[in-house]
Amino acid sequence: MTEQAVRGSGATSQDAPVLLLVGSGYRPYREYILAAVSEHYRLWLLDSHEATWQLAYCAGATRVDTRDADAMREAARGLVAELPVVGVFTYDESQVVFCARLARDLGLPGSPPETISACRDKATTRSVLAAAGVPQPACRTVTSAEEALAAADEIGYPVIVKARAMAGSAGVVRVDRREDVAGAFATADGADALGLARHKENVLVEEFLTGPEISIDAVIYDGAVTPTVLARKHLGGAPYFVETGHDVDAGDPLLDDGELMDQLREIHRALGFVHGATHSEFKLTPEGPRLVEVNARLGGDLIPYLGLLATGVDPTVAAAHVAAGQKPDTAPEFRRAAAVRFLPPDRLCEVVEIVVHEDRFGPTIREAGITARPGTRLALPPDTYLTRYAHVVAVGDDMAQVVADLAEPERLVELRARPVSD
Repeated sequence: MTEQAVRGSGATSQDAPVLLLVGSGYRPYREYILAAVSEHYRLWLLDSHEATWQLAYCAGATRVDTRDADAMREAARGLVAELPVVGVFTYDESQVVFCARLARDLGLPGSPPETISACRDKATTRSVLAAAGVPQPACRTVTSAEEALAAADEIGYPVIVKARAMAGSAGVVRVDRREDVAGAFATADGADALGLARHKENVLVEEFLTGPEISIDAVIYDGAVTPTVLARKHLGGAPYFVETGHDVDAGDPLLDDGELMDQLREIHRALGFVHGATHSEFKLTPEGPRLVEVNARLGGDLIPYLGLLATGVDPTVAAAHVAAGQKPDTAPEFRRAAAVRFLPPDRLCEVVEIVVHEDRFGPTIREAGITARPGTRLALPPDTYLTRYAHVVAVGDDMAQVVADLAEPERLVELRARPVSD
């Protein structure tokens, strides 16, 4: 059901073109996007929740069930009839397929919905890319623990067992022994993130890829793929894959790695990208780069923000321009290093207090953000994913200094908590 639209102040003139923004996300990790994009476009928010803080950046908002395609389409068409709408913009994983369909139906820029669906379904991604000759890890779709065990035995240990269409590393488990396959299958099959769709063959068993992991955010305009941020990922919480940080160096030599960049372009060509923004994750294996997954949206975890700090060019604005059918200028203004560290709990607990020790900050520490309140219960995988109580961002001219200043983030933002019995 659609509720009456409310109007906000926004940050641009009444003559600016309008982008329909579908979903707004978690304020500590997403407000910077609205603030940046609203300097270039009037944003009209379509969201399931009543707009509050978003109204500072939006020309208006319509409360509508974003899981009801018909209601969303009706609301969007009403806005297009009244406003100079030039594109549909989202960074919400649960909305990317619908937004591609909406852009197509409204005659607005975007990639084919089939392309976006192929990214949402990791099994289809593998199939399409394997057919195009892009190197892929061994992979099987399974429907039961018994099938998962047979697939793992065939592929060889260790393997990755993961949900076919989840996000945020939900339901992703490394398995080293066959006796642990059944438990990993149950975890993957039971994973739920953002209300994303399940499949009949809902779980993948994949070859484990060795090597460091990176991500590449890119914008695609008329089929041309331009990287905007390359981030080196930090992981913890084994056997689960908890992202604990990202390092972005504007001068990273991987940006000039021909094999990696060629594979990035071939992945997008094979999947059929025309316009949009993507977040692709790779393992740098001894045999060369191998795709982990490609997501048809901006990266999360403040990665685009790190790109802005490192280059002076905002990947979120570039993505908005592409959504509006405009070619973005992505040439770096400078070259610096930026990084973030996230602080997860080390046990099941309830927050009592979170203390920021600014006197312990090194010279490159830019900011610390608290993302949990007193009384918040903090859990660990597989009960929940992406549980954090704070993050710390650093930026400087030297990556070594940035990394050193972030070496012990728990000393910079201290969690005082009481244990919780499950």
